[in-house]
Amino acid sequence: MQTKDLGRPLSRAVTFFYFSAFMLLFLRDFRWQGLALAFAVPMLNVATIHILPKLFPSDKLLLSLTNFLCALGILVLYDTNPTYAYSQALYYFVGLIAMVICIYVVRLIRSFRMLVWPMMAVSLGLLVLPLLIGQETYGATNWFYIGGISVQPSEIVKLCLVIVISRFMADRRFLPWLVFAVGCLGLLMLQKDLGTALLYYGTTLLLYYASSGSLWITGLGLAGGAGAAMLGYHMFAHVKRRVAIWQNPWSDYDNAGYQIIHSLMAIASGGLFGVGLGLGSPRTIPVYHTDFIFAVICEQFGLIFGMCVLLMYVAIIWRGATTAMAARTSFHGLMAMGCTVMLGLQTFVIIGGVLKLIPLTGVTMPFVSYGGTSLVSSLCLIGLLQGVASLNEDDLLEDTRLANYISE
Repeated sequence: MQTKDLGRPLSRAVTFFYFSAFMLLFLRDFRWQGLALAFAVPMLNVATIHILPKLFPSDKLLLSLTNFLCALGILVLYDTNPTYAYSQALYYFVGLIAMVICIYVVRLIRSFRMLVWPMMAVSLGLLVLPLLIGQETYGATNWFYIGGISVQPSEIVKLCLVIVISRFMADRRFLPWLVFAVGCLGLLMLQKDLGTALLYYGTTLLLYYASSGSLWITGLGLAGGAGAAMLGYHMFAHVKRRVAIWQNPWSDYDNAGYQIIHSLMAIASGGLFGVGLGLGSPRTIPVYHTDFIFAVICEQFGLIFGMCVLLMYVAIIWRGATTAMAARTSFHGLMAMGCTVMLGLQTFVIIGGVLKLIPLTGVTMPFVSYGGTSLVSSLCLIGLLQGVASLNEDDLLEDTRLANYISE
């Protein structure tokens, strides 16, 4: 069976898994919302796999993996806090619509040359807003509220960053993308949002290497990033605190080290196979629904399941890299690579922080963590990837028709 044909059987397995899981939780507490989610979440997966390929060529495996992770987040959230799950399910639906829109945008617009300058202006304007009307959370001022709904502009700007930088790099125009990237990073530093700044910087640097192949300048960029990290360490007290807790969380068990210690204890208590869905003590972790949701997954489903989740992210990165390499234009190849790098870096940063491999930075786990802006932006990145993949399929079909015509 070819890789691209794995999407449909995987979709059936995902549908069965989540229907059974939500039904178990419904039988535990007999809430009608659990019964509704038992049907709604799997149906969103089925609709995505069966309807989208009829509209345009789609990577069914990538869709199935993405849907599995989104549904996993809703399942874990429903078990720990049903209110979060209802909100996340709504944003999942909105995100799927946004994903389809992104696919159509990539297919219809193609070059984006006329849009990059307005996107740059809007992006910088959005990043300024938290500095003016935002509220500080865990040391960073990267949110603001509209009508009671929290918005994180940096999640929206991710999409613009990938498109703008890919367009200018494809056109070999160095100065515009450099000025834009530096402007975004400067505003993120003012917000003290160093986790997102790391994602932006890493994505920009890797895209530059992909477009130029220059090891020397890329190495210089890595050195500059290390210098900026040291500067952030000395400038911001919350960064110093996170590094200290990473080195020895037991030194401040009742305060700053509390969440990482309980996260590691939850992972250890789950063992290989987990304590079971609906069991364990996920609420002992202060931010179990965002930063430490991977620890909750490992506690309830076990380390083996947690490793499978990591392999799903690896598969998404692999499919994204394959799509980028198959692209016919440098712009589409760089855009697909940018989406892949952004998702891959974010996954590594948050899971590495949860497992105490690196200091915790506070970014969300793509598709899984609670957060409407994050979920929608991650699905939009998948939409951009799917858009490039569909163009690749169109080009392949056109080449096949041309070859058949010539042979006749």
